[in-house]
Amino acid sequence: MFGGGTRLPVNRGFIQDLVTTITSRSRELVGFDRIGRRAGEPDLPALARDILGVKGEASGVALALELLDGYARADASQRLSFLKVLATDFGPDTARLQVAVAAYLADSGAEAAAALNDASEPRRQELLRRLNRAPGGTEALVRMREDLLLALREHKDLAVVDRDFVHLLASWFNRGFLVLKRIDWTTAANILEKIIRYEAVHTIQNWDDLRNRLAPGDRRCFAFFHPQMGDEPLVFVEVALTREIPGAIAPLLDLDRAAIPAARATTAVFYSISNCQAGLKGISFGNFLIKQVVEELKRELPGLTTFVTLSPVPGFMGWLGRMLKADDADRPALDWQELATLQDPGWSTRAMPGDRNLLQEAELAAAAWYFLEAKAGSKPLDPVARFHLGNGARLERINWRGDVSANGLRQAGGLMVNYLYELGAIEANHEAFVQHGTIAASQAVRKLNAAPSAASVRRRSRPAAAAAPSAADKG
Repeated sequence: MFGGGTRLPVNRGFIQDLVTTITSRSRELVGFDRIGRRAGEPDLPALARDILGVKGEASGVALALELLDGYARADASQRLSFLKVLATDFGPDTARLQVAVAAYLADSGAEAAAALNDASEPRRQELLRRLNRAPGGTEALVRMREDLLLALREHKDLAVVDRDFVHLLASWFNRGFLVLKRIDWTTAANILEKIIRYEAVHTIQNWDDLRNRLAPGDRRCFAFFHPQMGDEPLVFVEVALTREIPGAIAPLLDLDRAAIPAARATTAVFYSISNCQAGLKGISFGNFLIKQVVEELKRELPGLTTFVTLSPVPGFMGWLGRMLKADDADRPALDWQELATLQDPGWSTRAMPGDRNLLQEAELAAAAWYFLEAKAGSKPLDPVARFHLGNGARLERINWRGDVSANGLRQAGGLMVNYLYELGAIEANHEAFVQHGTIAASQAVRKLNAAPSAASVRRRSRPAAAAAPSAADKG
């Protein structure tokens, strides 16, 4: 019966109904009233202990549902109290761990090592596994971690709980469980509403804006879903099909632009990647998403030869502000007097596209230094750069005035960046970056990084009175 015989179709609806019936009956047996709650507000820590102590599968699921229901009804202070109890009372079983340590020291064989590993696991990990078995448990735990991440800002002792969440969520949301779906104008309205709400890079203004990103033949959108999260996307990417690498976002989002036939496109531009679930922060999906979307697009459109991003630079202006306040000895030889102009809100209206002026040269040189030299540990300071370079992309081009929206000016001084995914070089770039911190960059970008000293000398040679913008300019 376990051989290669005919496989019977699985009636998933029947199985789900059966599980629900068994769970409901178990809830009655362990003392829940008709609406599924014990009398009074549930004691969440007590329920957690009951869950770890129960042996029956169905009764365990019933208790898990009661805890998750109670947590959802609890206020912020009650939720924080429960999370703190998880940190203090649901670590490893100390007595069991001491026995396992002694046994391992006496005999460090494989069996003793396995017993030590089991004993060292915090009990809250098993609790989270059992909560995950409840219907809707996966999504409920993702929401619980949202609360945990907020609480961590002021309660650092909860970090031990977060480590356990990350450990388990990384397994439950590994690539093998994710489902890639194309999002288009015919997708269900409830999902489209979530795309509007979750867009984190270039705000979707209205339904016309969304239609412009989904309906034309030269636009694509793909999202990852998880079977236990229903219609909740985990991450999605928006793609423009073009005939060249773009240097600015506005033409791509222009409602009046003329679409091109997809078959004529040579370039796929990933211009927005948005993570949707705050509770899954730190669980990476974007790298898998880009690679699978590349495969999907190449299968659909063999004429595509270039895969590139048009990416924001969210950390640039923050870094620039810190550098402007630093001592000369602590900052690179850039044209800081010119760069100070970027803190003037009106600079973009005076620096027109196409002008090859000192500000443009100074900002591009500063951006090249920021990408190639500014580090957080051994990796680039910019989070978007870390993501794409870690995926094996190459820093291809820095675009001046690529995004002159209010957000683009505030975060990036108007800059945008192209990261090129050259299919034959992705693995080598990834390995060099991970192993040695090597940043793959085009010669054009590296040339910009070699220019600051000349710009700085030229800038310093100008009279001080000419260097500073006038009051009239600032107005």
